[in-house]
Amino acid sequence: MSTFSKSELIRIWTLVGQEMLKWTHDEPLLLCVANENAWFQPNQTQQALRFLATMLQPAALEKWLDLYPRLPVSQEKTVGVVMAGNLPLVGFHDWLCVLSSGHRLQVKLSRQDTVLFLLLHEFLADIAPLLRKKIEVVEQLNKPDAVIATGSDNTSRYFDYYFRSYPSIIRKNRTGVAVLTGNESREELIDLGRDIFDYFGLGCRNVSFLLVPEGYDWQPFWLAMEEYQSWGSFYKFRNNYDYQKAILLVNQEAHMDNGFLLLRPETKLASSIGVLHYQTYQQEEEVKQLLLLQQDKIQCVVSSLNWPVATFPFGQAQCPGLSDYADGVDVMKFLSDL
Repeated sequence: MSTFSKSELIRIWTLVGQEMLKWTHDEPLLLCVANENAWFQPNQTQQALRFLATMLQPAALEKWLDLYPRLPVSQEKTVGVVMAGNLPLVGFHDWLCVLSSGHRLQVKLSRQDTVLFLLLHEFLADIAPLLRKKIEVVEQLNKPDAVIATGSDNTSRYFDYYFRSYPSIIRKNRTGVAVLTGNESREELIDLGRDIFDYFGLGCRNVSFLLVPEGYDWQPFWLAMEEYQSWGSFYKFRNNYDYQKAILLVNQEAHMDNGFLLLRPETKLASSIGVLHYQTYQQEEEVKQLLLLQQDKIQCVVSSLNWPVATFPFGQAQCPGLSDYADGVDVMKFLSDL
């Protein structure tokens, strides 16, 4: 069994972050990623890589690892990870957690997101070959000791059944919610646009639902969203927008439309690509109750105020820290308890 000290891990992950920054300038690589998954346009992949490189800073890594004095484990086990493929390297945090904990990693990559992970494994073989040997890429998990699986509400039912005898973390659909007061500045609303449009709205942290006060003036919101008009021209996003607009028109459903984003009154938190749902409120207490009642469907909240569900400033929904675990489940604690 090969164990790595905290200082060795920090050195390795820092080098990984530096390498990721280099990839942001590798045009052939970015095009290769886009060829595998057209949603992963070069600017979106660059954004994901820059964020991960920022996450992998020595000070941040040290602070994170210090939270888990029981790691690395004394008895390594094989942890199977089933990765999603909705964002570039979206499963990286689970990858990082398993390897940092001292366990072996058996990973099933999403077919929509293989290029960067395979390149990452090659790089790790160069800088830390003993650590790379702890990774096995598989088509199907083969008798792991524990499982971390991310998918939709539908696939989670399959995961729950198939992995019922294993210690596991099974993730379902979640989404982002924005709470507006009507006093937001233009800059805050433009930042909110990032929370909505980053990665074309495909992430579980993307805002798909707005809570606004009754009588909310929508004009400042729409003016701010014009900053993202070019994003609406991407053909895959546009096709979704056109399709959703046609449905709303045929069904004669109430909605607002700025030419690339549809806004409709709806209590369901999750929305289709190109669509935002919204609901009005009268008192802040209504907001608190709604967020608490639906917290199992909310990944994060963006707002200028603080709420009882993980809250981030506008523009920061896609910038979680190392300790901001998906679904609020501490993966490192789970790994340390195996």
